[in-house]
Amino acid sequence: MAGHSKWANIQHRKGRQDEKRGKIWTRIIREITVAARQGGGDLSANPRLRLAVDKAKAANMPADRVKYNIDKATGNAEGVHYEEIRYEGYGIAGAAIIVDTMTDNHVRTVAEVRHAFSKYGGNMGTNGSVAFQFKHCGQIVLAPGADEDKVMEVALEAGADDVLTDADGAIEVLTPYPEFEKVKNALEAAGFQPELAEVTMRAENTIELTGEDAERMQKLLDVLEDLDDVQNVYHNGAL
Repeated sequence: MAGHSKWANIQHRKGRQDEKRGKIWTRIIREITVAARQGGGDLSANPRLRLAVDKAKAANMPADRVKYNIDKATGNAEGVHYEEIRYEGYGIAGAAIIVDTMTDNHVRTVAEVRHAFSKYGGNMGTNGSVAFQFKHCGQIVLAPGADEDKVMEVALEAGADDVLTDADGAIEVLTPYPEFEKVKNALEAAGFQPELAEVTMRAENTIELTGEDAERMQKLLDVLEDLDDVQNVYHNGAL
């Protein structure tokens, strides 16, 4: 099945991550901390923590640092208490944006998010104003060149919802949230190494943005992603 190209966006995101490795580690540590506090430190019984640890490995975080943060979170040691808060709003040409944050000071965070929206051409919305346009699901992307028929066979048998091929030949596998790990493991066991594998908020429909609008939207997204308290930014703009 054909799908909108994700490849350029993924490469852009990976490039930006390489530029700010220290900030990526900070976000992963926050995610590990919250996941371990909520679900315990046993990786086999805590899917959210397993995913966070996978992200830590992909970001080349030392294993002892990962273990330290899990132990700190589950041992009730004194430390910062992070709160998860989601903000919603609109970008250029009415494109929908979701901003997931993890913060120890929600007053600071909402002020920074609101400022970014207003300064760079967007508008903050209310709770639920755009979330209905997104689906909480697993997303696995394979680089161009993978055997589409084999990917489809393995993924669908493991519980995937759909397999999409974009204009560049990259393959996107969509899964229900509970089946994400099962599908990812099945693909890896079949010899496929995902370029991207995450639980995400995927836009149900996209808004095409070109030229100056695309540049302005990318700037807004980059500014939001650069905020210290922001963990993830989701949008429905096709750039």
